[in-house]
Amino acid sequence: MTPHSENRRSLAHLLCGILLCAVCGILPAAGAAQEIEVPAWFKNSFLDLRDDLREALAANKRVMIYFGQNGCPYCRKLMEVNFRQKEIVDKTRRHFDAIEINIFGGREVTWTDGRTRSEKEFAALLKVQFTPTLLFLDAKGNIALRVNGYYPPHRFMAALDYASQRNENKVSFAEFQKSYPREPDSGVFHDEPFFRKEPYGFDRRNPATRPLAVFFEQQNCSGCDEMHATALKADLTRQLLSRFDVYRLNLSGSEAITTPNGAKTSAAQWARELNVQYAPSVVFFDGRGREVFRVEAYVRTFHLQSALDYIASGAYLTEPDFQRFVQARGDAIHERGGRVDLMR
Repeated sequence: MTPHSENRRSLAHLLCGILLCAVCGILPAAGAAQEIEVPAWFKNSFLDLRDDLREALAANKRVMIYFGQNGCPYCRKLMEVNFRQKEIVDKTRRHFDAIEINIFGGREVTWTDGRTRSEKEFAALLKVQFTPTLLFLDAKGNIALRVNGYYPPHRFMAALDYASQRNENKVSFAEFQKSYPREPDSGVFHDEPFFRKEPYGFDRRNPATRPLAVFFEQQNCSGCDEMHATALKADLTRQLLSRFDVYRLNLSGSEAITTPNGAKTSAAQWARELNVQYAPSVVFFDGRGREVFRVEAYVRTFHLQSALDYIASGAYLTEPDFQRFVQARGDAIHERGGRVDLMR
């Protein structure tokens, strides 16, 4: 595929998303629209944006306003794909105070002109017509960058970098993206031969003899791509995984599962109950179905192998400090003449 055809496909995808959410806006089924929750780290603002701008400036941050609505599929994708990737979350929290506005809402918003309007009126004032829309503001409330519609993770990272680096008076966002080094994710929901297939029955009320490792992943996830290309291809990783019952679930998936305590639910609901926030994450359970450890967001091969060894060997029962275990494991490898590459 040529760069031009890829650009056309991305543009078509974006326009489809915008049009779909625009239709959602025209026909808001308030009783039927599924609620879309923003992450807990979004700012609990009183919606006097003059105060929000001052507080962000004092913290050397900027304000990011998210305009959304319940029932919008691309708003949900923003929350369940982009804001489930630790690198994106960390960068957003470090550089921005994120504030939610409902494009049809009735809460009062005070803007920099001192006037108070409803959320709906405020959205109209700023010419927000689609959901999701993200406005990145400078210290005076001017729009440094407007993101209309859903951006996949690699483009969203470019938007975060553009706005956080205060590039609006230096270069256009279009030009900035041309030299942006980040590649898109593969779009593949990876499978591996050691992942057990449906049915996803994790019932451990009758204790099992092997620990359980559950990988929570997503289709659009560069960290998942890297984990499958590196850590999960390593012979030692696979040797360690052979000592577990290993499953892979979609972090936002609807597949039916039975939890270790016998409850019937979906993958997405179980992830919420476990407070799994990032893809990829690995949650480990003992033979009785008790969570004993987890790895949140992708870590390098050595650390993933150390986590697997920590559980499979039973070391977690006698050494509660994982970092001590990692250090001792690294020392033992060195003593055997081996090499530890922390960045591989």
